[in-house]
Amino acid sequence: MIPLHDDNPTRHLPYVTIGLIGLCCAVYLWQLAAPGPEAERQVYRFGLIPSVLLGEKSLPVRLDPLAPELTVLTSMFLHGGLLHLAGNMLYLWIFGNNVEDALGPLRFTVFYLLTGTVAALAQTLSAPHSTIPMIGASGAISGILGAYLVLHPRANVLVLIWLGVFSQLVRVPAFIVLGVYLLLQVVNAATAQAGQGGVAWFAHLGGFIAGLVLIKPFAIGRPPALGRRRGPWD
Repeated sequence: MIPLHDDNPTRHLPYVTIGLIGLCCAVYLWQLAAPGPEAERQVYRFGLIPSVLLGEKSLPVRLDPLAPELTVLTSMFLHGGLLHLAGNMLYLWIFGNNVEDALGPLRFTVFYLLTGTVAALAQTLSAPHSTIPMIGASGAISGILGAYLVLHPRANVLVLIWLGVFSQLVRVPAFIVLGVYLLLQVVNAATAQAGQGGVAWFAHLGGFIAGLVLIKPFAIGRPPALGRRRGPWD
């Protein structure tokens, strides 16, 4: 189930969402421009390494490492491949504009970075001895998905359902799309082997829960989110 578009209107152009997408794409192009050894150095320098963040290990001086605390933020803007980047940016574009519209640019920026930080810490605590760098915006974007679920659970979402050689475009309520996403994170986090490379499932799960919990406090004093358009389930 791949979401392609939602039908929720917004009041304003989502400058921050567009800016985050542009920044992530620019950083990815910078990664691509680096030669092989330098590209690996970038990942180790700017990625979040749980054992380094917790002070258990340290990076060699030749890598010119950042302060480990800074990598909590820098890791959010690097990606491990084109599909990794494209998937994250698709979710951010579909769901980020409505969350930004509900919070306003400044609160949305803080919300994005905060849920991304919670996601990074959740992954770190799940594998504190790991020496594998964690990169990607997935944790912060999971926070956006959690917020969207609270704000617009019954919004129309156009999804592509892929069944082998057959595919179908259908509109389903957001709570189903995001509920399936959450279920996948829970199942994969429960079966993942701590410290192994691959997808940071606990980051996704931690970010999503942070979004669920924090969206209401962040939205205090803001105008109510715009109402959804009626869907076929009404």
